[in-house]
Amino acid sequence: MEVITTGCITAPRGFKAGATYCGIKTAKDSLDLGIVFSEYPATGAALFTTNQIYAAPVKLSREIVQKGRVRAFIINSGNANACTGEQGYKDAEEMVRITAKCLNIPDDEILVASTGIIGRPLPMGKIAAGIKTAVTSLGNTPAHGNAMARAIMTTDTKQKDIAVRLKINNKDVTIGGITKGAGMIAPNLATMLCFLTTDVSMPASLLGECLRNSAETSFNRITIDGHMSTNDTIAIMANGASGVNIPLENNDLQAFRQGLDYVTNYLAKAIVMDGEGATKFIQIDVVGARSRHDATRIARSIADSPLVKTALNGEDPNWGRIVSAAGYAGVELDESKTTLYMNDILIFAKGMPTQCDLNTLSTSMKGRDINIRLELGLGEYKDTVWTCDLSHEYVTINAEYHT
Repeated sequence: MEVITTGCITAPRGFKAGATYCGIKTAKDSLDLGIVFSEYPATGAALFTTNQIYAAPVKLSREIVQKGRVRAFIINSGNANACTGEQGYKDAEEMVRITAKCLNIPDDEILVASTGIIGRPLPMGKIAAGIKTAVTSLGNTPAHGNAMARAIMTTDTKQKDIAVRLKINNKDVTIGGITKGAGMIAPNLATMLCFLTTDVSMPASLLGECLRNSAETSFNRITIDGHMSTNDTIAIMANGASGVNIPLENNDLQAFRQGLDYVTNYLAKAIVMDGEGATKFIQIDVVGARSRHDATRIARSIADSPLVKTALNGEDPNWGRIVSAAGYAGVELDESKTTLYMNDILIFAKGMPTQCDLNTLSTSMKGRDINIRLELGLGEYKDTVWTCDLSHEYVTINAEYHT
C-alpha cells in the first residue's frame, strides 16, 4: 500500500476540488469555502452527529444522502449555520442550489456541511460569490487538494489529509480524505468534518457499511474535550473511475476496507494530535474486560477526565486519578485484579501502588506520546481510545473564542 501525503482528496481518479476565501472568516488570507466534485456519477454515504441539537446542513444532507447518489460536497468554515432556525435550512438549500447550477448536476446529489461559530446567519451574498469562484478554480492537482484541506479548518493549526493507493484485481485503487477538528471533539457515529473520496465502484449500501465500520474503530475512538458537536459529518463518494467494481463481500472488499481503515485511523489520530492546546498524544488501552462495551466505557471515562488530562499535561503519573476515573465509569470492577501501566511501566497492581522506578517514568512522560494500559483481569475484551492532555492554552483558546 502506497501512502500519499499531498493533494489527498483529489488523489483518486476523477475528483476535483476548488477552494476560495469569500469573507466568512475575518482573516483575509484564510480559505473558508470549498467544493469537492466527481467528474463521473458516484455513489455516496454519510454519518452525522447524534446530538439532538444539530445544524441545518446536517438536516439537509441527511435527507439528500438517503438516495445514495452523491457527486459533490460544498463546505464552508467560519460559520456553523447551527441554531439558525428556518432561515438556516433555507440557506443550506441555497448553497446546494447554487452549487448544482454551477456544476450542472442535480441538487439532490450534493451534500452540504458547515463549521465554525454557532448561532450566526450565513452571509449568503458572500457565499454565493464564493461558490462561483470555487467552481471556476476546480482542479485535480495536489495544490487543489491541499487548498481544500485548508478551507475546512477553524481552530486547527494544520491541515489534516492522507491518501492510500492499493492494488485490487491488479488495478490501482485510491482512497483519499481530509478532516478538520481540534476542539468540541467527542464523536458518536461521526466526526467533526471528514470527507473521503475513492475511485472504486460500490453500491451505496455497501459503501455506507464500510464507512460505519471504519468510523467505529477510528473517529468514534477519539475525544479531546468530551463535547459532541452540532455539525459532525463524515461523508464519502465512490465514482468507479479506477475500473474496479466491488459489488459484494469478497477479498476485494477486504482490501478496500483495510485501505479505508488506514485513512480514517490516520485522520482520527491527526485530530487528537492537533487538539486545542495539546502537548501530549495519549493512547488508553483497556484490556481484560467482560465486554467491549465495558472496555470502551472505562477508556472514555479516563480519557474525558479533566483531572487525568491536566495531570498528564503536568507530566505527573497520577495513578489515583486514572483508577478512580475507571471506578466511576459504571462498570463492575474488582480492585484486587486491576493492574495499571504507564508507558509500559507497572505503577499499580492488586489495589496498591508499586515500587516502580519514578525517574524512568518521569523521563518517559516528557515525550509527546503517553500510553496508559489498564488491565481489568475480568474477561477477554479490550478497546482503545485516543485523547490529548488539557493545557492552559486550551482554556485560553476557548475563553477567547466568542460568539
